[in-house]
Amino acid sequence: MTDILAGYFQDRPVAGLLLGLALVVFGVIGVRLSVVDFRSHLLPNRIVFPAYPLTGVLLGSAALLASDAGRTLTMVGGAAVLWLAYFLLRVVYPAGMGFGDVKLAGWLGLYLGFVGWGQLLWGTFAAFGLGALWGLVLILSRRGTLKSAIPFGPFMIAGAALVLAVPSLG
Repeated sequence: MTDILAGYFQDRPVAGLLLGLALVVFGVIGVRLSVVDFRSHLLPNRIVFPAYPLTGVLLGSAALLASDAGRTLTMVGGAAVLWLAYFLLRVVYPAGMGFGDVKLAGWLGLYLGFVGWGQLLWGTFAAFGLGALWGLVLILSRRGTLKSAIPFGPFMIAGAALVLAVPSLG
């Protein structure tokens, strides 16, 4: 996303400002959700639901002001695809994934879809990879077992952040 941000700022400063603000929103909401999820294993609707329209307006407006309307389609498509993928995981194995993760996936899909389909895929892989590493650390440190529940939201957010920060991924 950093390469898109630079291009938007260079060509259309207002679009760049909106995109930068969308990234600040990602950081603030992402950190807040991660803290809450680590503490309580919950991703509250009062935080996740308002994030959708706020993010959609910021990213969508940035794309439209930069004459890059195709990004709005991939943004919405990314949200739908990621929400559906996590929903199916929830249906197949309800004990393995909470519905808060499904709702969070849609929000993260807005960002990842905005930058591209490859980033959507890599952001999803990164989330599962980071979560698996955390589980391994818990097992090796004897603080957890294969049956231990871990909050997955922070790893979803970290995976998306990693992909958004590293333009070469995807």
